[in-house]
Amino acid sequence: MSIEQTYRRWLKEADASLRAELRDMNEAAQEDAFYRSLAFGTGGLRGVIGAGTNRMNIHTVAKASQGLADYVAKHFPPEQRKIAVSFDSRILSDTFAKVASGVFAGNGIQALIYRELMPTPCLSYAVRALGCAAGVMVTASHNPSKYNGYKVYGPDGCQITTEAAAEILSEIEKLDIFTDIRQMPFAAGMEAGRIQYIPDQVYTDFVEEVKKQSLLGGETVDKDVAIVYSPLNGTGLKPVLRTLRESGYTNVTVVKEQEKPDGHFPTCPYPNPEIREAMALGLQYAARLNADLLLATDPDCDRCGIAVKDARGDYQLLTGNETGLLLLDYICSRRIALGNMPKNPVMVKTIVTTDMGEKIAAHYGVETRNVLTGFKFIGETIGRLEAEGHPERYIFGFEESYGYLSGAYVRDKDAVNAAFLISEMFAWYKKQGVSLMDKLNQLYREYGYCLNTLHSFEFEGAAGFEKMQGIMAAFRQGLKEIGGRAIEKCLDYAPGLDGLPKSDVLKFYLSGGASVVVRPSGTEPKLKTYISVFAPDREAAAREEQTLADALKQFMA
Repeated sequence: MSIEQTYRRWLKEADASLRAELRDMNEAAQEDAFYRSLAFGTGGLRGVIGAGTNRMNIHTVAKASQGLADYVAKHFPPEQRKIAVSFDSRILSDTFAKVASGVFAGNGIQALIYRELMPTPCLSYAVRALGCAAGVMVTASHNPSKYNGYKVYGPDGCQITTEAAAEILSEIEKLDIFTDIRQMPFAAGMEAGRIQYIPDQVYTDFVEEVKKQSLLGGETVDKDVAIVYSPLNGTGLKPVLRTLRESGYTNVTVVKEQEKPDGHFPTCPYPNPEIREAMALGLQYAARLNADLLLATDPDCDRCGIAVKDARGDYQLLTGNETGLLLLDYICSRRIALGNMPKNPVMVKTIVTTDMGEKIAAHYGVETRNVLTGFKFIGETIGRLEAEGHPERYIFGFEESYGYLSGAYVRDKDAVNAAFLISEMFAWYKKQGVSLMDKLNQLYREYGYCLNTLHSFEFEGAAGFEKMQGIMAAFRQGLKEIGGRAIEKCLDYAPGLDGLPKSDVLKFYLSGGASVVVRPSGTEPKLKTYISVFAPDREAAAREEQTLADALKQFMA
């Protein structure tokens, strides 16, 4: 069917809420909205909200939900055909969650939905706590407000595997978007009992699991430390505040303009705590209140960013790598002090996350497991440890993109856990007269200064795709050095290294302790390069990093 034919069919058959937009489309808008179907992969769906096959709307969500329902019906016995559903603060997230629930109900699958918006880790928790076959989180994470998305989780509480995503996509592609969807209105599903609200106790149990991650061991700290917190108009407000307050933190100020759920994100167009602009209001609050610590969580509350004071009293934003290193050292040192470090402990990080994590882990006798980019691979590692009968071996997992998890109770990154543990870590060190910047600098003195950077190179269109393939092939042609540093080892993940899925990723270990990772982006026409350099100090590391960055830039020309 041509773009024009598909467009005309939508004009006739699409929901009335989409028809005004459809009627206003010019030819270019029609082409963009209908030239393809929204891609479904391991991250589920993600796209611009609007009318069309290449947009997030009630029809594309219903079609994906029907494909997921057909997949669940094929693979799970009737008693396990349950799907947990959660949603964030984004535009139409609640509507899409209800549409998905109605489709599941219409297919004889029990839909279990949170009564109100909840973070992604709460969805991961509910899947396992309620014995579900799958879970759906309606979110576009930290993307701008025009986006929404639909993330699918397996029965293990992790985002679905490549194999499951391919099979669900196959089911989706069999369907006609208007005639093959079996669904019930949400109210009718509720009345019939096919849609039920997730019990409040599940949320309470999640909060209790987060609080169990405390490493104070009965020791007292000053919990009146001044904390500024921003949920960036997302889902974090209630769970983060509840966890902190129930744990005794009494001096938490919320950034008022970013407090309430609001999918338009009026004060932070890019609601990502990795970006300074998203943290700007929080930094103003912290300075005005002379706060000790600034915390911010992204809209679905799985990423956490922080700012702390330096020796001059200025606020410094920490990178995901730096916060992860601080948490790793705190967890290891406190567990040893409390006598509850497990036998053969394991820390898990992604291959693009700072190599310094391995040095800290080794110092404490902790095994490091490196996994592919994406927290689901950390979650899968926890699952394997659990299958071996030793989930307690897992003590921490982190990734450079601000994702952390210190317990096995969920299988995705958890910013509620991160906000809680960072606050505790701050208060613990403050009791010792040590700031987090002091502690970070101490780690750098002990293990060497480690600078980690990301450089992305764009390659648009079909020609760009071919060029990216050519560049990756060139990197595989027996290179001897990069930027004057000898290549000591190259890990090629394309064949499926160390039991991990096949992935077009290369990691080069260079002389002097540096490393470079090269990989195509999974969602954008970009090649991403991650550089990690050890040096005696920041200035020397910056020089070394620049040399490597210049060398990589030449590869991309």
